[in-house]
Amino acid sequence: MGEQKAMQRLCGLMRKAVQDYEMLSPGDRVLVGVSGGKDSVALTMGLLALRQYIGFDFEIRAVTLDPQFGGAPADYSVLESFFAAQGVPYEIRRTDIGPVVFDYRKEKNPCALCAKLRRGALHTAAQELGCNKVALGHHLDDAVETFYMNLWREGRLGCFSPVTYLSRRELTLIRPMLLATEFEVTAAVREAGLPVVKSRCPADGATVREETKEFVRQRCREDHAFRQKALNALQTSGLDGWRPLHSGRGSYRLPE
Repeated sequence: MGEQKAMQRLCGLMRKAVQDYEMLSPGDRVLVGVSGGKDSVALTMGLLALRQYIGFDFEIRAVTLDPQFGGAPADYSVLESFFAAQGVPYEIRRTDIGPVVFDYRKEKNPCALCAKLRRGALHTAAQELGCNKVALGHHLDDAVETFYMNLWREGRLGCFSPVTYLSRRELTLIRPMLLATEFEVTAAVREAGLPVVKSRCPADGATVREETKEFVRQRCREDHAFRQKALNALQTSGLDGWRPLHSGRGSYRLPE
């Protein structure tokens, strides 16, 4: 019963985000970029469940871009088996992103370049597979962290957008999990027993985002409404497209 509640809650939050920001339309072909982490796997399964009761049909495909950290391919066989059992078309694309970032370029701050290369490869994969939308696994904690990172590091107010249209690629990026907290995503993954492939990134756990993540955790321990306040601020201000498109559907109140 707990498993159903966790996944149902995540799917309910995803459905609200999809409706509030008009993320999906009948006939969409959606590509999910699956890193192997909990967020992208939960996103794929959430979309699969959402398709059953949202009222219209859309296609789902999944692709993993293997950075080949250390110059060696990673093992994603557990994901291959899992997605095959779920009926989700899935493929692995090997790239040279890891060697380029860490061996050739020897970046001191590798995350920005790595993210840029992965985005480009993911968008290319979507075009080659005939998809018109790309679903990304960012959740509410990611949004709050991004907002504060932009404020502190760049001195500007900004966040990623719920929906972004890339005119040059003719692709639309969507973030269906942006109303769910990291805790809610983790609970759904854990209770459903979804497979996760641990990251082999050399910089994993030692980034500026990790420092910001710890700040958010500390603030949430002191103020249980911290995430809710940030979400309200984003939606009320309409910053970077965060204002819901449909009136009467205000921000979702998070449990304290």
